[in-house]
Amino acid sequence: MIKKLTVLMFAALLSFSGASAFTSCSNDDTEATVQKTYFESWNKCEALTALQEYVEDVTNPKSPNYISEEDRIATFDMDGTFVGELYPTYFEYNLLEYRVLDDADYRDKAPEDVRTAAQNIRDFVRNGTALPDHFDMIHANAAAKAYAGMTLAEFDAYVKAYAAKTANGFTGMTYGQSFYRPMLEVFEYLKEHGFTYYVVSGSDRFICRALVESIGIAPNRVIGMDVRLVSSSQGNVAGVNYTMGKEEDLVRTDELIIKNLKTNKVLQISQEIGKVPVLSFGNSGGDSAMHNYCLSNSKHRTAAFMLVADDEARDHANREKALSLAQKWRDSGYHVISMRDDFKTIYGPEVVKVPFTFE
Repeated sequence: MIKKLTVLMFAALLSFSGASAFTSCSNDDTEATVQKTYFESWNKCEALTALQEYVEDVTNPKSPNYISEEDRIATFDMDGTFVGELYPTYFEYNLLEYRVLDDADYRDKAPEDVRTAAQNIRDFVRNGTALPDHFDMIHANAAAKAYAGMTLAEFDAYVKAYAAKTANGFTGMTYGQSFYRPMLEVFEYLKEHGFTYYVVSGSDRFICRALVESIGIAPNRVIGMDVRLVSSSQGNVAGVNYTMGKEEDLVRTDELIIKNLKTNKVLQISQEIGKVPVLSFGNSGGDSAMHNYCLSNSKHRTAAFMLVADDEARDHANREKALSLAQKWRDSGYHVISMRDDFKTIYGPEVVKVPFTFE
């Protein structure tokens, strides 16, 4: 009894001091305390120290910066923040290129503007041809048309089938496995410290849902680009005037509702979450508005982190561009995460960068 009481008191002490611990049963049924180890894929670095100090501060009930669990909201961009985007471009761009130019079931049906958008991606990837101005919107409208008529279940299966292909430019990894291992550890750390995190991406909401399902992120924690949905027998009748039947499915249309970039991310966070985040993670200028919204939170201590793709040995990066961006992000008041310097591994030691190949 005395031994058990001592163990429980030690666990309470660890919890009070900010260290994480849990009890497990040994072979002789005595209780042992094991300290949780975080961030095994990280090097010791400024960004990680800043994150840990922040979390320890705002989760300490005795701190003047304490944040209750219901307000511990973190937002994460997806592509380039915790999912690879350099194989050789965004997943959703690669998917559209495949759908329009390679998929035998669709390529002869694609409208001319959709085919042009897909060819723009192929020329950019293979020849270095610059994408047209405002291509994010060109792509978004083309993607809406390319998948129109698919039920949500059909689209989910289509995305996952493509995600099962080997990621171009790597061995030992599919597109669906291309998560930055150190960033998955950030999710784990935040979850165990009472944070709720949301994916807030410029990519299609249902593409994001299909990709993050395997790492346990629930569909209602995903915000992304949206197209209008209809019931399968609704036709042109407005939803307010139509009652969906039990046997009907939801179907994608060719009507784009929103491209979730820049300030649109802020608007969507406000509408769907209803609270200003206290933590924000991104990797590009499309995330700056989301970061600034987080940092504008006057009720709580906040922090924003930008990841820069500066590792040319383990990923397909442009180090010169990344270093320029890193300084820009620091000047903006964001913490900078360096993939080269801060990550012990990116995708895992079994994944190796190789030259891109095209059929």
